[in-house]
Amino acid sequence: MTATVTDTYLLLRAFCDELARCGVTDACTSPGSRSTPIVLSLARERRLRSWSHVDERVSGFFALGLAKQTGRPVAITVTSGTAAAELAPAVIEAAEARVPLIVLTSDRPPELRDVGAGQTIDQLKLYGGAAKWFTEVGVVGEATPAALRWMRTLACRAVWTAQDGRPGVVHLNMPLREPLVLSEPLPQEDPLPGRPDGRPWVARGRRIADASLDGIEPLPHGRGVIVAGQTGGGRAIGLAIASAAEAIGYVLLADPLSQARRGPNAVAHYDALLRDAGFLSGLDAPQAVLRIGDLPTSKPLRGWLAGLDPKIPQIALDPHHAWHDPDAVVSTRLERDLDEALPAFARDHSGIGDATWVERWRVADGVAGRAIAATIGSGAKRLVRAEAVADGDATLSEPLVAIEAAAALDAGATLVVAASMPIRDVETFLPARDDGPRVLSNRGANGIDGTVATALGAAAAGDGPVVLLIGDVTLAYDLGALLSARRLQLDLTIVLIDNDGGGIFHFLPVATQSDHFEHHIATPHGLDFAVAAQLYGARHVPVATAAELRAELARATRPGAGVTIVQATTDRDENVLLHRHVWAAVAEALAAK
Repeated sequence: MTATVTDTYLLLRAFCDELARCGVTDACTSPGSRSTPIVLSLARERRLRSWSHVDERVSGFFALGLAKQTGRPVAITVTSGTAAAELAPAVIEAAEARVPLIVLTSDRPPELRDVGAGQTIDQLKLYGGAAKWFTEVGVVGEATPAALRWMRTLACRAVWTAQDGRPGVVHLNMPLREPLVLSEPLPQEDPLPGRPDGRPWVARGRRIADASLDGIEPLPHGRGVIVAGQTGGGRAIGLAIASAAEAIGYVLLADPLSQARRGPNAVAHYDALLRDAGFLSGLDAPQAVLRIGDLPTSKPLRGWLAGLDPKIPQIALDPHHAWHDPDAVVSTRLERDLDEALPAFARDHSGIGDATWVERWRVADGVAGRAIAATIGSGAKRLVRAEAVADGDATLSEPLVAIEAAAALDAGATLVVAASMPIRDVETFLPARDDGPRVLSNRGANGIDGTVATALGAAAAGDGPVVLLIGDVTLAYDLGALLSARRLQLDLTIVLIDNDGGGIFHFLPVATQSDHFEHHIATPHGLDFAVAAQLYGARHVPVATAAELRAELARATRPGAGVTIVQATTDRDENVLLHRHVWAAVAEALAAK
């Protein structure tokens, strides 16, 4: 018996049924011919929300943001050829950032490969090592019971593989033969229905967590630091890290992406403190460092950790055994589930920290916060611990925009931050705050591509308002993603810092190369984002003061507000000077205390 297009659709229907049974709730599609059976099968599965995108690159990053926000794998399908290659940046980011994705690339059958057939490239292991698991599904044949069991098992394996251990990307390449469209409806009943009661074909047993600290050298009493970066976990893990730091009595230096910059032991302005030679010279070295998750972005923090005496134990605690140690200073690596290991650390090491040393950090953090507020402007004072709310007349600077964007959001909101200068300002200037928003950023591979699409994916999860803090070059790079916002009727507030170029490069040595720096590195573009907003049906509002920014954020983050671009115009050279003034002011204030 020869396989028919009906067989193809029956097999794909079983596959999509199992995706839903395994907990997948969302899929992203893009138009194409060869992918028609996969697209229609996903769209017709009523338990999946299928998000349609014109641009495959946007689709990939949208899926990334949605998976980050929900913690569940998102399925993506594209047609053959370069459409599949367009997903590579999102696949790489997902692999580096521990985000579960299931990529379903349609392909020509073997007889049409390497013979000049249109829209055909080599898609076998297209994403290389960035894919956690790759398999060619094979030309779909007859929908026999054996084939249906295989497809149901394949779907379960794809979901569980994407989630288990270190989350990542599963790539299934699906070659399909014509015809690609049904000539008559599928039969209502499946030849091989799924398990009873909606259970997956292959159940996933709970991973047995190893939270035991047996055999692990105890943390020393005295001066200790916990350094927390992105873990792939959500708010609950951030709370657990902060609670462990408080119980143990260690200083907590937490990147906002860790969701742990909270609690009495959190020191927010470590980036500014560790730039000051005077502060460092008067500070006794820690006796232990516990590093949780990825390393934070801060270069001064990384340099400080790298320069510590090798005899000081630096212990890396990571649920996926990720190897974040570019300076080769980690002495012990622990792979433990954080939700169980952190309470164990807190219980077994309660009160071992040096309270006097912690207080020195806290006092210095307060001094730095007040110096930062005074330098940036009165609007920033509202965010410093124990400071009264000040007026909002301060002229907006890039640090102040970052501070105000975060201050406008509560624990029910999400702040997505572009991976270039904005994430550095967020890390440097955001205070410790127990009721702050979730902070997300594409800091796996640290690229600027797909930032708007990632924020839209986070917004699609429907878990409170989403604000995107972004620079002009990054927005220009991903401007086309706004088409998806309009087509899918999503709300997103974009806080745009427009300094007409790549401001971060002014902080780097290349800025001294005056002959070609401006045109080739800073890359001014001269875009009018009001026109871009009009093209995509978004509101555009320029703001100049902290009060204006606050008012627009309150308006733009209301449900049903659509997309608003709130634009603050700044100057790249002035921004460099302001940052240097801030660091100098912090050093002067610390010396005077």
